[in-house]
Amino acid sequence: MKLLFTRTAVMLMGFGALLSSCSKPERSSKTGMVYNDKNNGGYERFRIAHPAPGPGLVAIEGGTFVMGGSADQDVTYDYNNVRRRVTVPSFYMDETEVSNQDWLDYMHWIGITFPDDHKLYYDAIPDTLVWRRPLSYNDPYVENYLRHPAFRDYPVVGVSWDQVQEYCTWRTDRMNENILRETGRMVSWKDAAGAGKGKGKTTAAAGKPANGDPFNTDIYLNGQYKGPGIDGKKMMPDISPTAKAAATANKGKGNGKLVRPVRIEDGILKQKYRLPSEAEWEYAALALIGNTEFENIDNDKVYPWNGLGVRSAKQKTRGMILANFKRGLGDNMGVGGYLNDKAEITARVRSFPPNDFGLYNMAGNVNEWVQDTYRQTSFEEFEDFNPFRGNEYKDKRMADVNKGLFAKDKYGKPVLDPAKSNKKMTYEQMLAIQQGGNANGANGAANPNASAAANTTPGAPGVANPLAGKPFNPDFRGAADSVNNTLYGTTTLVSDKSKVYKGGSWNDMAFWLNPATRRFMDEDESSAMVGFRCAMTMVGESEISPAGKPHFTVKKQKNYKPQ
Repeated sequence: MKLLFTRTAVMLMGFGALLSSCSKPERSSKTGMVYNDKNNGGYERFRIAHPAPGPGLVAIEGGTFVMGGSADQDVTYDYNNVRRRVTVPSFYMDETEVSNQDWLDYMHWIGITFPDDHKLYYDAIPDTLVWRRPLSYNDPYVENYLRHPAFRDYPVVGVSWDQVQEYCTWRTDRMNENILRETGRMVSWKDAAGAGKGKGKTTAAAGKPANGDPFNTDIYLNGQYKGPGIDGKKMMPDISPTAKAAATANKGKGNGKLVRPVRIEDGILKQKYRLPSEAEWEYAALALIGNTEFENIDNDKVYPWNGLGVRSAKQKTRGMILANFKRGLGDNMGVGGYLNDKAEITARVRSFPPNDFGLYNMAGNVNEWVQDTYRQTSFEEFEDFNPFRGNEYKDKRMADVNKGLFAKDKYGKPVLDPAKSNKKMTYEQMLAIQQGGNANGANGAANPNASAAANTTPGAPGVANPLAGKPFNPDFRGAADSVNNTLYGTTTLVSDKSKVYKGGSWNDMAFWLNPATRRFMDEDESSAMVGFRCAMTMVGESEISPAGKPHFTVKKQKNYKPQ
């Protein structure tokens, strides 16, 4: 009995000490001021968050690899992917290609949110005529491939690079809006549709306030998307001394709480969906993580799977083709009665064994768009960390500089203008440029500080840098090229609109299944052999699975106490 009492006492003492340590307020390590205290100014320190990936994504732990290193031959003699070692940061990537169902969701949202905007809906429709071939009877695919439920889980095709950019923006906004609604930071879907107790004044399902704009992440984070019919019951507490009572759904219930919308510092909203860069895509497809031990790669790869062939070596599936591609002229799926890849055209997005990152169809099925602008000599000038060709710098236009309000287009999205400078301007310079740009009233309006002499880059107007008095060009897609930019689009098929796609398709030979191979197509064109998958930037630490790996011991920061 005595022993039991002693153990209980020790446990209670330990629990008390734990509570005591947890109850100590967190202080600034540099000023000693207490964080998250509404009485001393409301300085906030946010919980460290390493957010989970967005819907449909898997984590890809980055690292160094030899880009172009898996290509053992150049049968096309393009000489467009010479080996170079690069480092790719950790990121997230779609487990599967974007399917027809995914794209129909996008079109449905446009139809219910902007029912009278027929142009917007039409522009979002994939080009189903890509199935037409002069000497093939593919008309049934023209009519059925996108919309028939039999093809629901097949990869969407006929989408251009430009269309994909709009889809990524839409997907980002719907993901973040759903997070806010389902966690109570915004009015719930039920109340937004007018079916709940809140009787929200929004259109059903679309999340569009009456006489207002649909949700946009950038506009929301700037504090321009809030108010009755939008604010939820579980908004973030606002401890700032300048805070005013928000007009929220719980107003008038006697709680008197000061609340605010979610900020980026809260770590609740996720990063933007986007196309992966070419380096990210190739790194993810090759998936050397499965062949690595203690930084040593024990076996290189030619395809997303091990081995030099395209057939399975496992006993139960021995001889089966590991991807959906064209084995030879006139052979798209094998012999009737024992079909091999079992797909005459595309296959379901969740088909064939995934690679060591857990990604499906990184070879075959459909080629996939990446974000990069194509140059044959991309390997000659590149950054060895996170290489990418396609930077086109833009800034959000201000509608009211003094209030910090973004200008919005008719769809509720921020208006983007070419960047005016390569460094932070003074407030006076920024104010003058914003006011001058807005006065012109056009997207991409000329900078009033720019001179004719600033147009120094062929094919792209320069903008004078008010800080240094030198030309600044916001479009770096053709920067430092090894050829004269003025010749692009004139003597070759390559231009700043040429975008890279990779991976091979159902109608390609095995050569194109190699992750290092690359081709290009104009950003406004599409094909029955090209689809896409999205990626998302990972913020915070790069190591995905630290368990079981050695780490240095780091002392915890001491909590300051005024004497």
